[in-house]
Amino acid sequence: MRVLVYGTGTMGKGISQIFAQNDHKVLLYNPNIESSKRALVSLDNGFERLVTKGKLSVENKYNFLNNIEIIDSLEKASDVDLAIEAVSENMEIKKAKFAELDHFTDNRAILATNTSSLSITELALVTNRPDKVVGMHFFNPAPIMELVEIINGMTTSTETIDFAQNLSKELGKKPVLVEEAPGFIVNRMLIPMINEAVSIYSEGVATIEDIDTAMKSGANHPIGPLALADLIGLDVCLNIMDILHIEFGLDKYTAHPLLRKMVRANKLGRKTREGFYKY
Repeated sequence: MRVLVYGTGTMGKGISQIFAQNDHKVLLYNPNIESSKRALVSLDNGFERLVTKGKLSVENKYNFLNNIEIIDSLEKASDVDLAIEAVSENMEIKKAKFAELDHFTDNRAILATNTSSLSITELALVTNRPDKVVGMHFFNPAPIMELVEIINGMTTSTETIDFAQNLSKELGKKPVLVEEAPGFIVNRMLIPMINEAVSIYSEGVATIEDIDTAMKSGANHPIGPLALADLIGLDVCLNIMDILHIEFGLDKYTAHPLLRKMVRANKLGRKTREGFYKY
C-alpha cells in the first residue's frame, strides 16, 4: 500500500516509521522540504540506534529506509491509497491541509487525521469525500505505543471504519472505536488529570517529583503526569483543555493558569528542553 504522511514532526516521523516497518511505501511530505530532509535523517538515526542495540539488522534498516520517500509536491501523491495528516493541533490549519489532500489525491483514497481531540466531521466537510474521512489517533511514541483510537465522524462510512480498524491490526496496533466526541477516550480522561497535577503543584501541596512518584507508585502509572505533560507537550495539553472547555462549557475543563503561563514562556516540555523538568 502507498501511504502519504503529511507532517514531519514527532508524530509524522513516528507514523512513517510504523508503515515503513510493515513494508508499506511511505511518501513523506512537508511544504518545507528541509524539514522533510531533517525528518529522514532523524528516522535514519532512530533505526541506527535500534541496530546498535541489536533490535534491528542492518539489512532491515536499509529496507525500511528505502520504503520512505521524501516528496516536494503533493502532485506526486496522487495515487496513494491512504493519506494521513499529522500537523499542528489547530482546526484551521488542519482544514487547509485536508482541502489540499482532497484536491491532489485520487477520489478512492482514504483521508485520515491523527488529531488528538478535534472534530472529524468538521474536517470531513471541507472535502468532497466526507465518507472517506476518519480519525486514526496514534499515541506518542507511535512506533512503541499499541493503541490507535479510530474515530467515527458523523459522515464516515462503515467501509472506511472497517478499513482503519483492519489496517491498525495489520500494523500490530490495538484499535478502539470511538464515536466522535471532544478529546475522544484517552485525552478526555488524561489531560484533565494532568491539569489537576499542575494545580496540585501550583498550590504547593507537593513537589513535581513527589507528584509523579505518587502516581507511579500509588496508581501504577508508568510515567508521572507532569513528566507525561512534558512528553506530550504543554502546548498540546493546553489546546486539548481549551477544546474540552469550549465544547462542553464546564468549569472542570478550565486550563490551570500555570499551564497557560508556561506555554506563553515557551516552556513546552521535551521539545523545548524545559517544561516541568529540564532536558
